Amino acid sequence: MFCELCGQSFLPKQTVCSRCNKAATRHWFQLMSLATLLVAVLCNVLVGIFLLPRLVAVHHSRFLFRAWLWVDYKVALYGWLPLALGLLAWDFLVWKAAKPKVKGWFTRKLLTFSLTAAVAPLLPSWIPAGQPPGQFLAMIHRHPGVPSLLAWGVVLLVVLLLCTNAESRDYLLGHGRALSLISMGLLLVVVTMTVVSWATTF
Repeated sequence: MFCELCGQSFLPKQTVCSRCNKAATRHWFQLMSLATLLVAVLCNVLVGIFLLPRLVAVHHSRFLFRAWLWVDYKVALYGWLPLALGLLAWDFLVWKAAKPKVKGWFTRKLLTFSLTAAVAPLLPSWIPAGQPPGQFLAMIHRHPGVPSLLAWGVVLLVVLLLCTNAESRDYLLGHGRALSLISMGLLLVVVTMTVVSWATTF
């Protein structure tokens, strides 16, 4: 990797150039993309909590509000699953092939544990040791949102561990351009739908 200002080469694990002490553009892209994605998710959460239930209650026939609320609910429950599968695929196809100095066995164990905990209640009872204990199933039925919260916590912990290491962050996020397009597109969709929903309310 080369500095855009002085041309000095430095490793991705270095946060700044050793000659001019300037951060690489790709690091700024990565940071701003993650910040934009966080803002988009927080906006969607606030709209889903404070605005969408009222709109669904008032406008029963509006398909947009019901579909948006349904998608938010499903993403809150199962959105961690494609992220966990994607991180595992990235680990085996990209990160492992790069022969990293930092081993990913801990993150793999966490993701595998979250996937196993999610699949265990779906296994039929005739599979040997297929069913989890009855207390675990009773806890899931009493608190259906707890497994999703735990799974989201595991996925976010894995992403945090990967992003704190400069080498794995660079392999995961790349130059940050694709992530910036995704985050900006998601933010524009959320803002546009919020403005349209707010306009139909008044």
